[in-house]
Amino acid sequence: MRAWQIQTADGIEGLKLATLEPREPGPGEVRVKVRANSINYRDLSVVSDPAARGIPLPRIPNSDGAGEVLAAGPGVDGFQPGDRVAGCFFQNWSDGACSAEAMASALGGELDGMLAEEVVLKAAGLVKIPGHLSYAEAATLPCAALTAWRALVDVGRVKAGDTVLLLGTGGVSIFALQFARLMGARAIVTSSSDEKLERAKALGAWRTLNYRTTPDWERPVLEMTGGRGVDLTVEVGGAGTLQRSVAATRIAGVIGFIGVLSDAPVNPRPIMAKSITLQGIYVGPRRSFQDMNRAIAAAELRPVIDRSFAFEEAPEAYRAMRAAGHFGKLVIEF
Repeated sequence: MRAWQIQTADGIEGLKLATLEPREPGPGEVRVKVRANSINYRDLSVVSDPAARGIPLPRIPNSDGAGEVLAAGPGVDGFQPGDRVAGCFFQNWSDGACSAEAMASALGGELDGMLAEEVVLKAAGLVKIPGHLSYAEAATLPCAALTAWRALVDVGRVKAGDTVLLLGTGGVSIFALQFARLMGARAIVTSSSDEKLERAKALGAWRTLNYRTTPDWERPVLEMTGGRGVDLTVEVGGAGTLQRSVAATRIAGVIGFIGVLSDAPVNPRPIMAKSITLQGIYVGPRRSFQDMNRAIAAAELRPVIDRSFAFEEAPEAYRAMRAAGHFGKLVIEF
């Protein structure tokens, strides 16, 4: 079977297509024919600089993938050939709080990832996918969708009538917009592109802000909320935008901190002064994935895919991620 590997530390140029021997699943394992991947900024970071993450080479990249069960190993209960499944980002995080064991089981980093025609995963690291979704749509769920779900549901406890602030129009933010609408919450979306903001409005954004033309965007956010601030901010920008997010969030509000896109010194005093909960979010457990899939299935929600690439074009998908012009998700279809 074929697989893309990071073979040298030369960025995207270090990706090479290899032919590997497939293996049969062992006890508690499932063999999956992969039908689609999606790409996250984290995947681009791994490919761009594997040495910075201490990743041994060669390594198969990509955390997100969906496909069809080919075979189940001894002791596997709940999966059989033909089942439509997606891999969990963390293979060893079933429920509860994150742990060192969970962190050491991330696909496409600590473990080989999903950019292969076949993979063998733990049965406890798989979920069945909603029946109305294509494989390409389901491949967008393991990282970006689950991160957004955890920010709004597990951490933010968002309820109908709440207001959430979403930075940008990448995969996490667009899923958060869709989930906010599902919950009856109002979403304020920022972007540097008026065209993308119009698309966000079409998806149900309550208000939009162009942060290029309005660099002090926390001020209009406060005006939109009558001076109160938002209940939850999904912070994907990183330390460079955190100070403005704190200013835009209400007293005793929540910031789901996800982003690593920018850096800057951070003054912690306003976080303390406003009694804000600042929670780091690194995807989530299998239980949350299953909860999210039930909600997606009930609402027949469809992920937003910006562009699709063929398996053989995988390096081009990474270049598209690096260009940062996408709205929603970039996928690779096999």
